[in-house]
Amino acid sequence: MRVVLVQEASSLDAAENRERLGTLVPEGADLVVLPEAFARDFGEPGSDVAPHAEPLDGPFTAEVERVARARGTTVVAGMFERSGGSSDGTPYNTVVVRGGAHADYRKIHLYDSFGYRESDVLAPGPWEPLTVEIGGTTVGVMTCYDLRFPELARALVDRGAEVLVVPAAWVAGPRKVDHWATLLRARAIENTVYVVGVGQPGPRYTGHSMVVGPLGDVLVEAGAEAATLRVELDLPAVAEARRANPSLANRRL
Repeated sequence: MRVVLVQEASSLDAAENRERLGTLVPEGADLVVLPEAFARDFGEPGSDVAPHAEPLDGPFTAEVERVARARGTTVVAGMFERSGGSSDGTPYNTVVVRGGAHADYRKIHLYDSFGYRESDVLAPGPWEPLTVEIGGTTVGVMTCYDLRFPELARALVDRGAEVLVVPAAWVAGPRKVDHWATLLRARAIENTVYVVGVGQPGPRYTGHSMVVGPLGDVLVEAGAEAATLRVELDLPAVAEARRANPSLANRRL
């Protein structure tokens, strides 16, 4: 599976972010992953994002779909979803999957941590772990803070995931790069899967997008600045890792 990681910052101009999709998504990939909130950045901490939320059939998702089909790939990207589904109409933090697969994932675990209160402006998604089939490979989707909850990664693996993708806007700060890298590697090792983490770059966010193999090897990693990474995932390596480290088969719970 040919994967491209697009570590690019989103701005507060939704039209500008949409227009950039055509230049950021390349040809020749099976899967292209962009960060969380790429349709429009969060803004200042605590900002009301509801005026900038879009429906799932809105202009951002339509452009993701158009670009994905034009490039012959599947694109994963984050947005704020206008919602009548939450009890008070509060929007969701949503990742859309378009092109060779079609799905939407509403972030389950909101970032109420390290002094932030994402739940003040966004609604949590339901407990519905999302997997999609891309070229015969099962891919599980998580978003940013979800990475700190190993039970979600395990639920995706129990649904057949061999690859986990984690679009993120991992806020910069003390220990944050270390947490990001450690947790990506932990989710890969404990589940014997590939993990593809794609964050927004510095200075506000940590960057350091990376791909980790099913035995914990870091295959590619960006720095803090904007970058595009390419990697080819050797899917038989997942089965080989599970033969060498059969921890999933050895579970007692």
